[in-house]
Amino acid sequence: MQRQLNLLTIAFFSLLLSACIGDDVIFDRVEEQVRIMNTIDTLGFGESYQFEATFLNNVGIEETATVEWSSSAPEIVSIDATGLATALATGKASIYAIVNLSAGVVSDTIDVVVGENTVVAEITRTGKVETTTFYDLEGTFIVEETDDGIRIAFEEDYVASEGLPGLYIYLTNNPSSVSGAHEIGKVEVFNGEHFYEVAGVGINDYDYIYYWCKPFGVEVGEGRIE
Repeated sequence: MQRQLNLLTIAFFSLLLSACIGDDVIFDRVEEQVRIMNTIDTLGFGESYQFEATFLNNVGIEETATVEWSSSAPEIVSIDATGLATALATGKASIYAIVNLSAGVVSDTIDVVVGENTVVAEITRTGKVETTTFYDLEGTFIVEETDDGIRIAFEEDYVASEGLPGLYIYLTNNPSSVSGAHEIGKVEVFNGEHFYEVAGVGINDYDYIYYWCKPFGVEVGEGRIE
Protein backbone atom coordinates (compact mmCIF):
# COMPACT_ATOMS: atom_id res chain seq x y z
CA MET A 1 0.00 0.00 0.00
CA GLN A 2 2.78 2.41 0.92
CA ARG A 3 4.58 1.61 -2.32
CA GLN A 4 1.42 2.39 -4.29
CA LEU A 5 1.07 5.75 -2.55
CA ASN A 6 4.68 6.59 -3.28
CA LEU A 7 4.23 5.71 -6.95
CA LEU A 8 1.09 7.84 -7.14
CA THR A 9 2.91 10.77 -5.53
CA ILE A 10 5.80 10.47 -8.00
CA ALA A 11 3.41 10.24 -10.93
CA PHE A 12 1.49 13.29 -9.75
CA PHE A 13 4.56 15.46 -9.37
CA SER A 14 5.90 14.26 -12.73
CA LEU A 15 2.67 15.40 -14.35
CA LEU A 16 2.77 18.69 -12.49
CA LEU A 17 6.39 19.26 -13.46
CA SER A 18 5.64 18.52 -17.09
CA ALA A 19 2.82 21.04 -17.08
CA CYS A 20 5.03 23.64 -15.45
CA ILE A 21 7.78 23.20 -18.02
CA GLY A 22 5.25 23.59 -20.78
CA ASP A 23 4.04 26.87 -19.28
CA ASP A 24 7.60 28.17 -19.08
CA VAL A 25 8.11 27.52 -22.78
CA ILE A 26 4.89 29.27 -23.78
CA PHE A 27 4.49 32.02 -21.25
CA ASP A 28 7.96 33.06 -20.10
CA ARG A 29 7.89 36.27 -22.16
CA VAL A 30 6.54 39.49 -20.66
CA GLU A 31 6.05 42.99 -22.00
CA GLU A 32 9.13 45.21 -21.98
CA GLN A 33 8.81 48.17 -19.66
CA VAL A 34 10.63 51.20 -18.34
CA ARG A 35 10.01 51.99 -14.70
CA ILE A 36 10.67 55.24 -12.81
CA MET A 37 12.19 53.93 -9.61
CA ASN A 38 11.92 56.93 -7.26
CA THR A 39 9.07 59.40 -6.88
CA ILE A 40 8.23 62.58 -5.02
CA ASP A 41 4.97 64.25 -4.04
CA THR A 42 6.27 67.81 -4.32
CA LEU A 43 9.42 69.44 -5.70
CA GLY A 44 10.44 72.61 -3.88
CA PHE A 45 10.61 75.80 -5.97
CA GLY A 46 14.18 76.35 -7.16
CA GLU A 47 15.25 72.86 -6.07
CA SER A 48 16.40 69.89 -8.14
CA TYR A 49 15.72 66.16 -7.87
CA GLN A 50 17.45 63.24 -9.57
CA PHE A 51 15.05 60.71 -11.08
CA GLU A 52 16.17 57.19 -11.93
CA ALA A 53 14.62 54.66 -14.30
CA THR A 54 15.14 50.97 -15.07
CA PHE A 55 14.41 49.09 -18.29
CA LEU A 56 13.13 45.48 -18.07
CA ASN A 57 13.41 43.27 -21.15
CA ASN A 58 10.95 40.71 -22.51
CA VAL A 59 11.76 38.14 -19.82
CA GLY A 60 11.56 40.65 -16.96
CA ILE A 61 15.32 41.08 -16.49
CA GLU A 62 16.93 44.49 -16.00
CA GLU A 63 18.88 45.54 -19.08
CA THR A 64 20.91 48.59 -20.04
CA ALA A 65 18.97 50.97 -22.27
CA THR A 66 18.98 54.65 -23.17
CA VAL A 67 16.23 56.45 -21.27
CA GLU A 68 14.92 59.70 -22.74
CA TRP A 69 13.48 62.15 -20.21
CA SER A 70 10.96 64.89 -20.93
CA SER A 71 8.51 67.22 -19.18
CA SER A 72 4.98 68.16 -20.21
CA ALA A 73 5.62 71.67 -18.89
CA PRO A 74 9.35 72.48 -19.04
CA GLU A 75 8.65 76.06 -17.98
CA ILE A 76 7.43 74.64 -14.65
CA VAL A 77 9.69 71.58 -14.23
CA SER A 78 12.64 71.14 -16.56
CA ILE A 79 14.48 67.83 -16.83
CA ASP A 80 17.81 67.08 -18.47
CA ALA A 81 19.08 64.01 -20.31
CA THR A 82 20.23 62.37 -17.04
CA GLY A 83 16.83 62.68 -15.32
CA LEU A 84 17.73 65.70 -13.17
CA ALA A 85 14.54 67.74 -12.68
CA THR A 86 14.48 71.39 -11.58
CA ALA A 87 11.44 73.34 -10.34
CA LEU A 88 11.24 76.68 -12.18
CA ALA A 89 7.70 77.89 -11.37
CA THR A 90 4.68 76.90 -9.32
CA GLY A 91 2.30 74.45 -10.93
CA LYS A 92 2.32 70.82 -12.06
CA ALA A 93 4.13 68.87 -14.76
CA SER A 94 4.21 65.29 -15.95
CA ILE A 95 7.64 63.67 -16.17
CA TYR A 96 8.15 61.00 -18.83
CA ALA A 97 10.79 58.28 -19.07
CA ILE A 98 10.88 56.75 -22.55
CA VAL A 99 12.85 53.90 -24.12
CA ASN A 100 12.75 53.43 -27.89
CA LEU A 101 12.55 49.83 -29.10
CA SER A 102 12.60 48.36 -32.58
CA ALA A 103 8.91 47.48 -32.20
CA GLY A 104 7.86 50.81 -30.66
CA VAL A 105 8.34 52.65 -27.39
CA VAL A 106 7.75 51.94 -23.71
CA SER A 107 7.29 54.69 -21.15
CA ASP A 108 6.49 55.55 -17.55
CA THR A 109 5.00 58.76 -16.20
CA ILE A 110 4.69 60.57 -12.88
CA ASP A 111 3.14 63.91 -11.96
CA VAL A 112 5.24 66.46 -10.07
CA VAL A 113 3.81 69.43 -8.18
CA VAL A 114 6.03 72.43 -7.47
CA GLY A 115 5.60 73.79 -3.92
CA GLU A 116 7.57 75.40 -1.15
CA ASN A 117 9.53 72.29 -0.13
CA THR A 118 10.47 68.94 -1.62
CA VAL A 119 8.36 66.10 -0.21
CA VAL A 120 9.44 62.53 -0.94
CA ALA A 121 6.54 60.17 -1.57
CA GLU A 122 5.89 57.42 0.95
CA ILE A 123 5.00 54.40 -1.13
CA THR A 124 2.92 51.45 0.03
CA ARG A 125 2.03 48.60 -2.31
CA THR A 126 -0.44 45.77 -1.76
CA GLY A 127 -1.53 42.52 -3.33
CA LYS A 128 -2.88 39.02 -2.86
CA VAL A 129 -1.13 35.69 -3.37
CA GLU A 130 -3.20 32.95 -4.98
CA THR A 131 -2.39 29.29 -5.57
CA THR A 132 -1.55 27.96 -9.04
CA THR A 133 -2.06 24.33 -7.95
CA PHE A 134 -4.66 22.47 -5.90
CA TYR A 135 -2.59 23.06 -2.74
CA ASP A 136 -3.74 25.75 -0.31
CA LEU A 137 -1.82 28.98 -0.78
CA GLU A 138 -3.39 32.42 -0.52
CA GLY A 139 -3.22 35.61 1.45
CA THR A 140 -3.17 39.40 1.19
CA PHE A 141 -0.02 41.39 1.86
CA ILE A 142 1.36 44.92 2.21
CA VAL A 143 4.81 46.05 1.01
CA GLU A 144 6.43 49.05 2.70
CA GLU A 145 9.82 50.72 2.50
CA THR A 146 12.34 50.35 5.32
CA ASP A 147 15.68 52.05 5.97
CA ASP A 148 17.61 49.39 4.06
CA GLY A 149 15.01 47.69 1.86
CA ILE A 150 11.39 46.58 2.07
CA ARG A 151 9.06 44.80 4.47
CA ILE A 152 6.46 42.34 3.15
CA ALA A 153 3.72 41.79 5.74
CA PHE A 154 1.14 39.04 5.24
CA GLU A 155 -2.23 39.43 6.95
CA GLU A 156 -4.42 37.04 8.98
CA ASP A 157 -5.99 35.46 5.90
CA TYR A 158 -2.70 33.90 4.78
CA VAL A 159 -2.69 30.11 4.59
CA ALA A 160 -0.37 27.62 2.89
CA SER A 161 -0.38 23.84 2.85
CA GLU A 162 2.29 22.40 5.14
CA GLY A 163 2.45 19.40 2.82
CA LEU A 164 4.34 21.41 0.22
CA PRO A 165 7.97 20.21 0.19
CA GLY A 166 10.79 22.74 -0.20
CA LEU A 167 8.54 25.78 -0.68
CA TYR A 168 10.44 29.02 -1.32
CA ILE A 169 9.32 32.62 -1.78
CA TYR A 170 10.76 35.02 -4.36
CA LEU A 171 10.39 38.50 -5.78
CA THR A 172 10.24 38.64 -9.58
CA ASN A 173 9.15 40.62 -12.62
CA ASN A 174 8.33 37.48 -14.57
CA PRO A 175 5.64 35.26 -12.98
CA SER A 176 6.60 32.30 -15.18
CA SER A 177 10.14 31.63 -14.05
CA VAL A 178 12.57 31.95 -11.15
CA SER A 179 15.30 32.99 -13.57
CA GLY A 180 16.42 36.48 -12.53
CA ALA A 181 14.20 36.38 -9.43
CA HIS A 182 15.31 37.50 -5.97
CA GLU A 183 15.11 34.62 -3.50
CA ILE A 184 13.75 35.68 -0.10
CA GLY A 185 14.03 32.29 1.55
CA LYS A 186 12.34 29.06 2.52
CA VAL A 187 8.73 29.31 3.70
CA GLU A 188 8.49 28.47 7.39
CA VAL A 189 5.15 30.08 8.31
CA PHE A 190 2.01 28.42 6.92
CA ASN A 191 -0.80 30.27 8.65
CA GLY A 192 -1.67 33.80 9.78
CA GLU A 193 0.27 37.04 10.09
CA HIS A 194 4.00 37.12 9.41
CA PHE A 195 6.51 39.26 7.55
CA TYR A 196 9.77 39.26 5.60
CA GLU A 197 12.46 41.94 5.83
CA VAL A 198 14.27 42.13 2.48
CA ALA A 199 17.44 44.22 2.50
CA GLY A 200 18.89 45.85 -0.59
CA VAL A 201 15.62 45.82 -2.54
CA GLY A 202 13.63 48.90 -3.55
CA ILE A 203 9.86 49.02 -3.32
CA ASN A 204 9.55 49.47 -7.10
CA ASP A 205 12.11 46.83 -8.07
CA TYR A 206 9.67 43.91 -8.47
CA ASP A 207 6.03 43.43 -9.48
CA TYR A 208 5.32 39.89 -8.23
CA ILE A 209 5.65 37.68 -5.17
CA TYR A 210 6.31 34.15 -6.39
CA TYR A 211 6.18 30.75 -4.65
CA TRP A 212 8.28 27.89 -6.01
CA CYS A 213 8.63 24.24 -5.00
CA LYS A 214 12.38 23.66 -5.32
CA PRO A 215 12.52 19.84 -5.21
CA PHE A 216 10.19 19.54 -8.22
CA GLY A 217 10.82 22.89 -9.94
CA VAL A 218 7.12 23.78 -9.88
CA GLU A 219 5.37 27.12 -9.42
CA VAL A 220 2.89 26.92 -6.53
CA GLY A 221 1.50 30.46 -6.28
CA GLU A 222 1.94 34.11 -7.17
CA GLY A 223 0.64 37.56 -6.32
CA ARG A 224 0.95 40.82 -8.26
CA ILE A 225 2.26 43.76 -6.23
CA GLU A 226 -0.07 46.64 -7.10
